[in-house]
Amino acid sequence: MSTHTSSDEVEPWRWPEEEWRRRVNRVRAGRSLKPPSWPGGKRCAVALSFDSDHDTNELRDGGKSIGRMSWGQYGNRQGMPRILELLKRAAVPATFFVPAVSALLYPDEQRRVIAEGHEIGLHGWIHEVNSLLSAADERELHLRSSDTLTEVTGVRPVGMRTPSWDFSPATLAIQREMGLLYDSSLMADYDPYEIEEHGERTGIIELPVEWIRDDAVYFNMNRFAALRPYTAPTDVLDIFRREFDAAYAEGGLFLLTMHPHVIGYRSRMFILEELIRHMKALPDVWFATHRDVALHARTML
Repeated sequence: MSTHTSSDEVEPWRWPEEEWRRRVNRVRAGRSLKPPSWPGGKRCAVALSFDSDHDTNELRDGGKSIGRMSWGQYGNRQGMPRILELLKRAAVPATFFVPAVSALLYPDEQRRVIAEGHEIGLHGWIHEVNSLLSAADERELHLRSSDTLTEVTGVRPVGMRTPSWDFSPATLAIQREMGLLYDSSLMADYDPYEIEEHGERTGIIELPVEWIRDDAVYFNMNRFAALRPYTAPTDVLDIFRREFDAAYAEGGLFLLTMHPHVIGYRSRMFILEELIRHMKALPDVWFATHRDVALHARTML
């Protein structure tokens, strides 16, 4: 009878050094890919992104709440049109990360996004928590999602944002198998960097996210847990503007994550409008899709 004990059954303070080093080095930030300047000699890059989760926030947990699904539908009926009209007026491109189920529910939305010059990236099948899946299930869902988005839009995605902003032990290998250009799920920097796997270069570019630069953490609520939004929209604008101003001063990347069913309200859309106005008032700001930022960062490899 085997008496082998896996590292998952041992308290972390008992791990040998090679175990905690192995865990840390599985997926790690490698060399910085922050360029000396952005295309056209621009000083700062701005990558606006929207996670078009819609109804999948309820569906992914097996939920049946019609109320929560109607909240997701608002993202399609009101949030997306308001966002797309603002981006069109400002002549600013953006990237939309779309669960495949959202694309199947609202195919015309995705076709409009592509037709208006924006990018669509991978965001899981049904906004599943990919880091809890088996490697086989995660792989199948990512591949199926890519095929579905390609069929709906006519364009194969080149980037991924995992629905849980996390990696399982298999995620990076799946991304490499798919030949993706970039990921946008991790948080080791402000600026682009190359992802390493066990100390080896992968060629995949990370465009880092952060909860500070995400609208949902300030405005989401849970009616049954007595959790309510506590940050005023004007304060959220101030946080986002300060994050951008620092990126501009450093000549780096400002990447912002938003959600149509969160930012797309009458009392919140001014945040995005005022932020774009502020950014466009400064010289040498490059507005780009995540794809184009990653392509430029790749020249640093």
